[in-house]
Amino acid sequence: MKLKNKVAVITGGNSGIGFGIAEALKNEGAVGVITGRNQTTLDSSTIQLGVGFIGIKGDVTNLDDLENVFKVTALKFGKIDTLVVNAGGIVDGVPMADINDVTEENYDQYMDLNLKSAYFTVKKALPYLNDGASVILIGSSAAHRAAPGMTIYGAAKAAVISLAKGLSLDLLSRKIRVNTLSPGSIDTPVFGKIVPQEQVDAVKKLWIDITPAGRQGVPSDIGKAAAFLASDDSAFIIGTEILSDGGLTNLSLMK
Repeated sequence: MKLKNKVAVITGGNSGIGFGIAEALKNEGAVGVITGRNQTTLDSSTIQLGVGFIGIKGDVTNLDDLENVFKVTALKFGKIDTLVVNAGGIVDGVPMADINDVTEENYDQYMDLNLKSAYFTVKKALPYLNDGASVILIGSSAAHRAAPGMTIYGAAKAAVISLAKGLSLDLLSRKIRVNTLSPGSIDTPVFGKIVPQEQVDAVKKLWIDITPAGRQGVPSDIGKAAAFLASDDSAFIIGTEILSDGGLTNLSLMK
């Protein structure tokens, strides 16, 4: 119960990695809010989390929605101790592609969702954060390792890693720590958005084959790392990145 009665907000906490993080924080005693754009999954995830968590519908690319999330959280729970900036990833209806197929609009959509939203989520949260709060930005191993079609996404996540450093410096006077937690290949429904359903298992196997741990991660793997960054156990960790990727980034499998 390292987070007993601490107030947490997890954007995109209604599914996948975000829900795994919300579960892990709750298991350590936290209360708070998950956000998402899909009311159905938001409702079901809130029910699964149980007493102590509420769901607030909102789009992180909409600054008014972000303002509403933090206002409602403060009214319900008081000031926030942990902010997990998780929402991001695939833009609905806009598959990842290489430079030959990306339009300016596609570029802006991916940067808005994966970089701009991260910056303004933190900015909009500042009046509602306790001094000494922990802010966790969700990065990606894609920031370090290029993969077909993931150039813009990887660039956005590389910038997120840099944000953690700059924002930590900006917020030193309030003792707010900002760190990045970067997953590798995690087994979530997102694969169905990237490739046709009949190819999902084959693509997952490709990732397993190049991951030294010999498996994909699961949302709880990221959740446990997030709980560490949210707790006082990580009080001396500021402006850095934790890779939770099964060795994907730093180890090479020669086959």
